[in-house]
Parts: sequence; C-alpha cells; structure tokens
Amino acid sequence: MPALARSRPPRSVRFDAERPLAGRLPPLNMLRAFEAAGRTGSMRKAAQDIGISHTVVSRHIRNLEAWMGWKLLNAGPRGITLTQEGSTLFSVVTNAFQSIAGTSAQLRSKAGTDALHIWCIPGLATRFLTPRLDDIRQSVSCGEVLLRAIDRMPDFSRAEADLMIGFTDFDRLPDGAIPLLQPRMFPVVSPAWLDGNGSPSSLENLTRQPLIHEESYEQWATWFKKAGLAINHSLTGPRLWDANLGFDAALAGQGIALTSNLLAARELEDGRLVELFETDIRVGGYFLLKRSSSAADEQLQRFQLWIERLIREAE
Repeated sequence: MPALARSRPPRSVRFDAERPLAGRLPPLNMLRAFEAAGRTGSMRKAAQDIGISHTVVSRHIRNLEAWMGWKLLNAGPRGITLTQEGSTLFSVVTNAFQSIAGTSAQLRSKAGTDALHIWCIPGLATRFLTPRLDDIRQSVSCGEVLLRAIDRMPDFSRAEADLMIGFTDFDRLPDGAIPLLQPRMFPVVSPAWLDGNGSPSSLENLTRQPLIHEESYEQWATWFKKAGLAINHSLTGPRLWDANLGFDAALAGQGIALTSNLLAARELEDGRLVELFETDIRVGGYFLLKRSSSAADEQLQRFQLWIERLIREAE
C-alpha cells in the first residue's frame, strides 16, 4: 500500500456533472465502515454496528485512506480518534447519511411501507420479543417487524429505528424514556449443575459459587447489596457480553445466572432451569424510547400499549 501523504499544496478541483460518480466517489462500503468507526470510537463497536467483523472494518478504512491519500483515523489504547482530514470527511459523510436516511423514511411513509423498526437489548429481543413477532404485527397493525438485538441506543435522526427497548437504573433513564418495568431478578441454575455441585446453602454461600456475569461484576454485586450482604471477597465465574449469553451458559451448566420471569418463564416451567432461594430483589428496569415526530406515531403508541400489557402479565 502506498504511503499516505501528510501534506500537499492546495489544488483546484472541478466537479464535472457529466463524469460518472463511480470515478469521484469511494466505494460506499468503505464510507459506511469509516462513519461507523468515527461515530462509535471503536473498530469493534463499528463492526457490531454494521454487522461485519472488525478486521473487515479495519481493511475498509485502510483502503479508504489509500483512496483518499490521507490518514483519517488514529488508533490508541482508548479507541480511535479522527485526524483533521478525517474530521472533515466524517462531517460530510454523516450529514449525507442522515439526509439519505431522512428522505428514505419520508418516501417509505408516503408509499405506505409500514414496517416497524425495533431495537432491543439482546436478552429481551431473543427471549421475549422473537416468539411474539406475529402478535406484534397483529396488535400494532404493521406489515413487517424489523427486530435488531443490540445494546446501544439508535440514532433516531438517521432513522435507524422507530423505538428502542433498553435496560438501566430508573434514576438514569435517557431523556424522553418511558419506564416499563423493574423485574424481579433471581438466581437460576441448571438441574445438571445442581446434580454435580449441590444447592448453595445460603445467600452468603452463593457469593462463593461460579456466578455468570455480563460484561462486569456490577449486576451481581448490586444484587447481593440489595439482598443485605456485604461482600469482602472477589466474585468468580465467567464474564460474558450480555444477558442472553449468560442465560445460555446457565442452561449449559456453566454456573449460576441472574434472570427474570420475562426471560426464563418457559425454561423454569419445563424444568430446564431451577430458581435458587425465594427473593424479591429488583436491579434496574426496562424502558421504552420512541422516535419523535414520526409519521407512525399511532403505530408506536399501539406498540407501547402492547409491550406494557405483556410485560405486566409476564411478571
């Protein structure tokens, strides 16, 4: 790959309307990877955002830098930063993508396309919403449901989604968020794990078991604190990316996970998971965030009523 130019004298550029765009525009897959990396500040997060591997994102950006002749991003231990030239390009690309997204949403609305775009945290998306897609279509009166399991907020200005269902402490809700439910969280384990290890004798003994964590130990630590336990030792067990992976790990006998009836009702009923102890502890809650000024306001209102009713019944 040729070395990137660091500085060069200005030159005039004449835009020829008759010249094909293919000769003047870099490939859009490069621009898409660059925009995602600049917006998220991370190659890994950019890859998750657009559904490709981080190595492909890096390759697209290197190829874009070669096409442009400028260094666009700098990678460091705390993520990536835009160079001066990268910032200039990022601003233009972001505005262009937002304009395309906004116009597309308007045209789809005029054409009568009534797909409902839902973003939702992975556990609830997989365990609660996916088995109810037909129910959503009928209750909301939409032709299609586009469901994405993801743990970041959508950019509503770019029409990435119509609504988002997230999970956080209710004292840290995003602006405009509608609180849905603070579910009872409780420990579960597979019968196979119990056969091999026995049931913990107490909550204090539970703190010394292999616990299945999400990205950090925070949720279990908060749960024990609300249970009245002061922990003076390190928690153990695997750390996984999200609640959905933790749920699967518990089913596979890899340890003890925290879950709720929203996610585990079926597995508890058929005996694939067993609840430990009898507790009533709530750690965080689900919220709903809707795209404002939407042509489908009535549709989003129907979804809100549907989800509020269903989660109350499931709890």
